Amino acid sequence: MNFDFIITFCLPVLAGSIYFFMAFETKRISKFRSIMFGETAFKKIELAFIMFGIYFITRPLQNILVWHPLPLMINCARQFFLMAIIAPSILVAIFHWVPMSGGIPRSTKFAAYIIGGLMGIIFFLLDSIAISGLGVSSSWKIVNVYDLIWVQSGTPIIQIVFIHLICQFVSPMGFLLLAAAYVRHKRHNYQYANVYNLIPTKWKYLEISLIVFAASFFSAGIAAIFGTYRTYPYIWSIYFIGAVLSGIFELISIKLPPREAPSDLK
Repeated sequence: MNFDFIITFCLPVLAGSIYFFMAFETKRISKFRSIMFGETAFKKIELAFIMFGIYFITRPLQNILVWHPLPLMINCARQFFLMAIIAPSILVAIFHWVPMSGGIPRSTKFAAYIIGGLMGIIFFLLDSIAISGLGVSSSWKIVNVYDLIWVQSGTPIIQIVFIHLICQFVSPMGFLLLAAAYVRHKRHNYQYANVYNLIPTKWKYLEISLIVFAASFFSAGIAAIFGTYRTYPYIWSIYFIGAVLSGIFELISIKLPPREAPSDLK
């Protein structure tokens, strides 16, 4: 099988399937742990995993629909979904999972979704300017894999790519890194480690998960600056592989009990 085809179709489907599985495991584990961590926290994390699963598993639609501008519309919808809904929801979910004293201010939630929405709108406007059509990025037997082409006469492509990266640095990367920093702070200042001795380890895996996801997104974006249209499938493989690894670390965090002898939690 063509390697480009595997990257374009198999990796995002694999990533989406892993996140759907994580949502299922979160729902299963919540039956035993919701008393400690709160039902709201588990529901928000489960919903975030489902949204990530939808985001990844719909990626191949951009490569099989050849009626422009339909792939552009799907791409913009997916990215707006990630930047305006998923990333802020992850940040809010982390605030519930690693709670702050006094709860989460409404202004914090409002600001997260407003900022994410603005970044998503800018992303949509840039794509509508820069993308001029579709091209065949790879082929497997009689199947052609199409992708969006960033070529339009008179368009400052490099500047648009940098603005794209800045928007994505704010959301989702900025939200994920902010969540990781918050988890790290709480992990190093956890007051009940003598009782719930595995909580710092749980939060360590959660922190690693967030950093891996943000780092893979950043690496793929930087590689896109120096890459070409033909190298895009390989560039985004960094992102998909990073998402899978991030999901694995997150699942470890969720499944790890809060203490070494958790039989009384079941």
